[in-house]
Amino acid sequence: MWGIIPAAGIGSRIQPLAFSKELLPLSGHSDCYERPRAVSEYLLERMVAGGIEKVCFIIAPGKADIVNYFGGSALGAQIFYCVQEKALGLCDAIFRALPLIPANEHVCIGLPDTVWFPENGLKQLPDGILSLLLFPVSQPQHFDAVVTDSRGDVIEVQVKQSNPDTTWIWGAMKMTGGILNDLHRLWLESRDEYLGTVINEYLSQGGRVSGIKAGASYVDVGTLRGYHEALRMLAARRDAERLLCEAS
Repeated sequence: MWGIIPAAGIGSRIQPLAFSKELLPLSGHSDCYERPRAVSEYLLERMVAGGIEKVCFIIAPGKADIVNYFGGSALGAQIFYCVQEKALGLCDAIFRALPLIPANEHVCIGLPDTVWFPENGLKQLPDGILSLLLFPVSQPQHFDAVVTDSRGDVIEVQVKQSNPDTTWIWGAMKMTGGILNDLHRLWLESRDEYLGTVINEYLSQGGRVSGIKAGASYVDVGTLRGYHEALRMLAARRDAERLLCEAS
């Protein structure tokens, strides 16, 4: 299974930085040992926990520091890189990985400037269809809110609407390479910058999308406020883990 990590953005919401925003340092525990971690390492860790063995980072030409940090393998996954020559948005970045992914193989997509729990959330997503891992947030208007029916099928993705009908947003997704190709075809017709809009078009053409409300917490670290929120969340979890380590 493949993972796609779009890391070509300039990070304008949290500038100035002297390095790629995906390498913004956060702290975490590993076997009761605290060490600094790049924010994108959290997503990579969750992808590996979800069964992903190959990951493609989409990077901009000036982001060699990401290559230097992760190299050719990390956390048990093989790492590949694809360059987005110009900043043409999230959809353009994601679809650049298409030549690597067979139509019958599964692929997961996540955002590298986010931290979310549980770590094994991607394992909750079913095979064979387009499925979205959903998280509850307090300000869904800043994200892609996802409206589902009683069975969990997605009715609509409300892209950054001021008053969305739900507080659940997508934070990661899973599909086959064939479905990714279908989304690419739809995107070529509109060139919309938002992936949620492309998913709505997929729904309008009879595609099925499943919304899995398995997420517990989600923080966008791409803003200074989000960065501080992530530090607080991770500090609370770190303190809880430290108590468990001391008790064991």
